Amino acid sequence: MTKWSAPPLSSETLTALAQGPYQQDPEAVGGSLVASALVSVLPLATVFVLLGVFRLRAQWAALSGLAVALVVAVAGFAMPVGQALLAASHGAFFGLFPILWIVVNALWVYNMTVSTGHFDVLRRSFGALSSDTRTQAILVAFCFGGLLEALAGFGAPVAITAVMLIALGFDKLKAAVVALVANTAPVAFGAMGVPVITLARVSGLPLDQVSAVVGRQTPLLALFVPLVLVFIVDGVRGIREAWPPAVAGGVVFALGQFLTSNFVSVELTDIVASLAGALAIVGLARLRPDAVWAARRTTRVTAGTAGPGGTGGTGDPEPEDSPRDVRLAYLPYVVIVGVFALAQIPGLKGALDSLKLAFEWPGLAVVDPQGEPHSTTAYSLTWVSTAGTLMVVAAVIIAALLGVSARRALRLWGETVHDLRWAIVTVTSVLALAYVMNASAQTTAIGLLIAGAGGALAFLSPVLGWFAVAVTGSDTSANALFGSLQVTAANGAGLPPDLLAAANSSGGVLGKMLSPQNLTIACVAVKLEGQEGMLLRRVIGWSLGMLVVLSAVIALQATPVLGWMLP
Repeated sequence: MTKWSAPPLSSETLTALAQGPYQQDPEAVGGSLVASALVSVLPLATVFVLLGVFRLRAQWAALSGLAVALVVAVAGFAMPVGQALLAASHGAFFGLFPILWIVVNALWVYNMTVSTGHFDVLRRSFGALSSDTRTQAILVAFCFGGLLEALAGFGAPVAITAVMLIALGFDKLKAAVVALVANTAPVAFGAMGVPVITLARVSGLPLDQVSAVVGRQTPLLALFVPLVLVFIVDGVRGIREAWPPAVAGGVVFALGQFLTSNFVSVELTDIVASLAGALAIVGLARLRPDAVWAARRTTRVTAGTAGPGGTGGTGDPEPEDSPRDVRLAYLPYVVIVGVFALAQIPGLKGALDSLKLAFEWPGLAVVDPQGEPHSTTAYSLTWVSTAGTLMVVAAVIIAALLGVSARRALRLWGETVHDLRWAIVTVTSVLALAYVMNASAQTTAIGLLIAGAGGALAFLSPVLGWFAVAVTGSDTSANALFGSLQVTAANGAGLPPDLLAAANSSGGVLGKMLSPQNLTIACVAVKLEGQEGMLLRRVIGWSLGMLVVLSAVIALQATPVLGWMLP
């Protein structure tokens, strides 16, 4: 284990520690749990109202929510100012390492493929697999979108797949709707597993335990999303004619997500699921080349109106990509899978995991109501085996294979950080807010009050995650805000804490298509600026319908009826 020495503590911190740690009191406001919980809602309400009503940019809403959380912690819960600021700094640092360390490096790899032109080769490869719009919707929006979600997330899959669909001949509005609805099942394990990793960290539950439960919920969505996409593209006729690729892609994706999240690697979950789903569809098409949904073409299609089951549009012949170019286009994803798979080899994994930073956050002294040290005081990072570092290793290999010089690769990394600058502010602010709420007992107060819902809590827990993602646009942010709350509520209601924590993330994926950020990204990508309201009306029914089904399944997972599904 790497040795780390904390910096000298200030005289003010030493004085505070001499007076004893801050002890949490969930009923600090007027000695009432109800009053404490209502006051504790203020930071979250601030974020949601500023985002949803005043349409303030996410970074300013998050910073405002953090300021309110600090005020509530100090004025409402009697937390010393220094302790509240230290909790915020701990959360912000966790947002940087490992969360944003993963996101930046994953998006860096994607930007290298764009810069070298290999992304265009990959796009053309997908377009040549089938000329049927229904099959294209599954391959591009669901499978390739899932791969982009695995590597980047944060709106990139919606923007990229929507543009690709238009290039394949889709109507603008239909392309946007398909891209949004497809961006559901992969979200919980997106950005190399960041949402689930964050959920495990803030909830205090083991990562493999949280991942296993989420991996037994979101695959259920994957079974149906491809069929929904086919229906959106071509209605009932689409289901009747093109159900084979939808079923094959959905089933194999679901199996890949379940098996990888439970038995292989959190970070690789969506990569394996997406590639497996695409291969299943392509393999089935080769077995049934005469099927209408398996028809292939060799000419490029420009933006236009694609008829049901047809190609749509006109255009010049596509550039001929050599087999070598196609192999190089797919190679980055093979390298990533290989690097992460090697890191899971038992002997090597143990050696890599032993290289870690683990220490008590300097000066932060918080104990729970029972007097035990609170989880927010400890920081731990396996700095070599963390997904962000493994992505750097993969990126170096990929740069060499694609012929990207060290200077160019570093420039692209800097541009990636610059492009994500406001996302960095948002994520660090949200994590800082979550840590302040957790350390001061604001989250505990809300959770204890919600626990009064009893058995109905299992049905409502996905709704909480859905609402948070619909407002924040991020399953990572929703898990940071409500992960600990779900565990507290579950313990109070006598329900499995891992079930409700996972439900927060699983329910959250269905709120992604409704978030103002994603709606705006989709509209900008397809050049329908200002049409967010129309797009919202097209997708809200699908979001709510799938949410009800998922909530019912999770509620049954809390009972003997479907309890056998849990690990």
